Amino acid sequence: MEEEYGRNSIELEGHWKKIKRRDSLNLIEVRIILNQHGWLSPEEVSEDGNAALFLVIQHSNLKDQIKYLPMLRKAVLDGKASGQDLALLEDRVLLGQGESQIYGSQVYRNKDTGEYYVAPMINPSSVNDRRKEIGLIPIEDYLLHWNINWQIELAKLKDRY
Repeated sequence: MEEEYGRNSIELEGHWKKIKRRDSLNLIEVRIILNQHGWLSPEEVSEDGNAALFLVIQHSNLKDQIKYLPMLRKAVLDGKASGQDLALLEDRVLLGQGESQIYGSQVYRNKDTGEYYVAPMINPSSVNDRRKEIGLIPIEDYLLHWNINWQIELAKLKDRY
């Protein structure tokens, strides 16, 4: 849609409004599920259901992310959720609280240039050790999705933070 109509188009803005509305409706349902049953494993709700629980919380407001983060941590320990999901939510919450991320999972976009970059991160030189522990692929491979060269980004991060 961005390619067809442009990054600042009314069409793309309308699309994001629809997504935000759907996210808010999904959050109402997911809150009920999590509050009544806790974090449900793929065996209990299917792979898609488990992924939906995570994605709804990941894209919710900071207050709900903080509320359900301990539940996700426990779910990972209990084998009901993936470490990858936990890393994504941990990073998102930290950034939302004005801190630096741990795993380098969050990528921002410059509003003026459209260029993607890695959000602030602690100890970027050792990020792959942390990523491996939680079950994530190396950051070099992860960042290819956004056409970010990790070696260049690492130098920028060292200069920035």
